[in-house]
Amino acid sequence: MSGWTTHTGLAVALDRENVDTDQLIPARFMSTPRSEGYGDFLLHDMRKNSDGTAVSDFPLNKVPNASILVSRRNFGSGSSREAAVYALVDFGISVVIAPSFGDIFASNSVNNGLLPARVAEADAVAAIAKLADGPQEVSVDLSDKTIRLGNTTLEFTLDDVWQQKLINGWDDIDLTHNHKQAIAAFRAQHVQQMPWAIPVQQNDFRSAGRDTVSQ
Repeated sequence: MSGWTTHTGLAVALDRENVDTDQLIPARFMSTPRSEGYGDFLLHDMRKNSDGTAVSDFPLNKVPNASILVSRRNFGSGSSREAAVYALVDFGISVVIAPSFGDIFASNSVNNGLLPARVAEADAVAAIAKLADGPQEVSVDLSDKTIRLGNTTLEFTLDDVWQQKLINGWDDIDLTHNHKQAIAAFRAQHVQQMPWAIPVQQNDFRSAGRDTVSQ
């Protein structure tokens, strides 16, 4: 996964609250191999009519090259399916801006390079209003946690560890690996201070048993 610090792209508004993961990708599509891409399934039942044709006035159909989505509170709530993030990323979305997110969705987003930018509700409403007439270019800066929409600059909230993961392109394993020297030092100190707390290896246990018998 590639890290990033700034992103500039077209933003569109999805003026809805409680867009949950079941809406982001309906369960019936989740048996598809990820290698085939999930982008076509994103918000499928909103973007497409029952006959499979596109809903002409749906924001992401009008601007299929949008990479920033602005929505309302509680985005990504519902089930914990990581496929919801896959669908956004595979469609080409790099940033979702909203007043609040489902906790698991936000964590999954960061682990897949997608920024869940949490803004004040008034700022989300104002941004949606600015986008009412059509898409606009928006710039997002992870280093100072700001969003620039026209002449307006908004601040977003993001955990510092998540910021680090996105900038460096890390998932949880990469983050842990980055601390391997500190982990090794702690373990060495722990073994020295409390050797009795270290589990006996199986081979050591067998050797200890043989020694006991021989005595």
